[in-house]
Amino acid sequence: MEIPAPLIELQGIEKTYDGTGVPVRALGGVDLRIERGEFTAVVGPSGSGKTTLLNVIGGLDEPSAGAVMIDGVDIATLKPDDLIEFRLRHIGFVFQAYNLIPVLSAKENVEFIMLLQGVPKAARTARAREILAGVGLGERLDSTPARLSGGQQQRVAVARAIASRPSFVLADEPTANLDTASAEGLLDVMAGLNRDSAMTFVFSTHDPRVMNRARRIITLEDGRVKSDQQRRPPPV
Repeated sequence: MEIPAPLIELQGIEKTYDGTGVPVRALGGVDLRIERGEFTAVVGPSGSGKTTLLNVIGGLDEPSAGAVMIDGVDIATLKPDDLIEFRLRHIGFVFQAYNLIPVLSAKENVEFIMLLQGVPKAARTARAREILAGVGLGERLDSTPARLSGGQQQRVAVARAIASRPSFVLADEPTANLDTASAEGLLDVMAGLNRDSAMTFVFSTHDPRVMNRARRIITLEDGRVKSDQQRRPPPV
């Protein structure tokens, strides 16, 4: 019986930045497999390579060496236009700074990625309403980001990330700007999505609240995997 490929597989990933003329190694030979349904936190001190690792997985940054396999496709070999299309179809992003479009309502922000995918208006509106209701914002569909709290904005960002039905969601320090109640509420939403629909989440974080929820913790140090601890199995 053939063993299915992992959702994410990194093979010998290296990343060196040399824009200043002084090479800085951010990742130094990372091998990693992430399976479907995981709820994984990548942790480590500042400068350990957490954000770079997520950016490489998400195709936002090109590795200096190695292969980045997503659903069996080496995205490091894709042409720029093909990579953009692949990200649009397969990867959801949640950023620390929310990155919502300020002139659009919550519903329109969630619809936007589906608009890029060519989803018909009626279908994308219905899905945006459903998802926002699911993250507790069913009464704030027409609110622009300026009229939402930080926690509400980040919930919109999560709704936007899952609207395209991606293979997985990358969340870079998603709770960093949130108070305790907002952070716990956001984590409840993401943990529920993981539990109920086996949505795969990979976080980079310093936040103990995220680490306490994670079922797997990958610790980076100086651009390498220092430890990889499986705490609980992914949902079935």
